[in-house]
Amino acid sequence: AENSKSSKSTVMPPGPPMYLDLVYIPNHSNRKNVDVEFFKRVRSSYYVVSGNDSAAEEPSRAVLDSLLEGKAQWDNNMQVTLIPTHDSEVMREWYQETHEKQQDLNIMVLASSSTVVMQDESFPACKIEL
Repeated sequence: AENSKSSKSTVMPPGPPMYLDLVYIPNHSNRKNVDVEFFKRVRSSYYVVSGNDSAAEEPSRAVLDSLLEGKAQWDNNMQVTLIPTHDSEVMREWYQETHEKQQDLNIMVLASSSTVVMQDESFPACKIEL
């Protein structure tokens, strides 16, 4: 029988990393659901950062910082692109304050003014909602 008692609670138990192409950060990037262990394990080329509710702390600055901390522990420096669904104050501040670290870790953030162009139509990249 496994010992279910844990000295600290983590959202995701430790284990081998998973490599994915696109990950939608759960629950509007709320820190109750996502921590450093999540980003150490769930390694993706693209993360969609949802949330535009500063009252509910979404997206959470702690989640964005967890990405930097988790990515720093990857054994490779693959490029990661963050896709924010909204232009939020939290995202802007985090982007400016941690820009150097993002560059060191090969993390790119799609700016809110990014536009996706597909054949006959174009639309803002920040309007992606799943």
